[in-house]
Amino acid sequence: MNSGDKKQLLGLDLNQMEEFMLCLEEARFRGRQVHKWIYQKECSSFYEMSDIPRNLRKKLDEKARISIPRVLKQRVSNDGSRKFLMELDDKKKIECVLLPQSKDKKSSYTLCLSTQIGCPIACSFCATGQSGFQRNLKAFEIIGQYLGSKKELSKRLKSANGELISNVVYMGMGEPLLNYDEVLISVHMLNDPKGINLGQRRITVSTSGEVAGIKKLAQENIQLTLAISLHACDNSLRDQLIPLNRKYPLEVLFPAVEDYIAITGRRVTFEYLLLDEVNMSRKDAQKMIKLLKPLLANVNLIPYNEIEGIPYKKPETAKIWQFCQWLQDGGLNVSIREERGSDINAACGQLRSEYCR
Repeated sequence: MNSGDKKQLLGLDLNQMEEFMLCLEEARFRGRQVHKWIYQKECSSFYEMSDIPRNLRKKLDEKARISIPRVLKQRVSNDGSRKFLMELDDKKKIECVLLPQSKDKKSSYTLCLSTQIGCPIACSFCATGQSGFQRNLKAFEIIGQYLGSKKELSKRLKSANGELISNVVYMGMGEPLLNYDEVLISVHMLNDPKGINLGQRRITVSTSGEVAGIKKLAQENIQLTLAISLHACDNSLRDQLIPLNRKYPLEVLFPAVEDYIAITGRRVTFEYLLLDEVNMSRKDAQKMIKLLKPLLANVNLIPYNEIEGIPYKKPETAKIWQFCQWLQDGGLNVSIREERGSDINAACGQLRSEYCR
């Protein structure tokens, strides 16, 4: 049987896995066994499933597949961040990043997931957006990044004990809310208490301002964190930085965000990229205070990570702290994101898709 004709088991929940086993005229509990091997042990080979009879392992290998992406390349930053280049079934390639939660380069990690191959938004400051868009990822390809990363991390650290990945952020390649259905399926798979069992509040979905998706997400009754890439507080500058703003300008975006907060009761995070001599003046700070102070919101300042061929510059430390102080004096809840992975091009905006072609 051609591998493309085999049943894809990655992405099935427990009930679906049990139903598949019944279709093979096997006992329902065999589905529970396979489900555990995939989602709790990151196993992609039926022959490694030691509590399943050999004849069933052979049957499963003939009828089904588990497409956890293969790690082709791994780069490790001086700060302990790890960037993985992964290969999908169709030989397309994506990148995802593990970011250590503490400065000792150990303990738990935050995983930054990709949702598309490339990105259609084409933000002027972003390497991914400058390299084009190819396709959306399926939910199993998104969840496969989690399983593949955890498997690789366990192998590298020589231990599968403890909570290796404590948080997941949908901030890698692509605009998550333009792949809404598959992203939502993957969120539920991460959260499934019978599988990966990652708490909803440990999941963040970031968007450049896809209003239709924000409105839908508000109705889902999910306790995740919504992050909005703001980067400018007037339409003329935001049009230049984020072309999606021409479709959803600030006067359209912010009512959707206000409704999201009202419906969910959840605090929204606004990400603001600090571009030297572009969006960091006292006037820019005043605009942000006026725009965000009425909202239940946090502001996350992100010093720009310079990218070859893109003209924006990273601001000096003194300018960063001055801008932060202006916002705090204006009553905003502000943090500055610690730079991670820039020496291996794994920091915010640096993931590329040149491998994807």
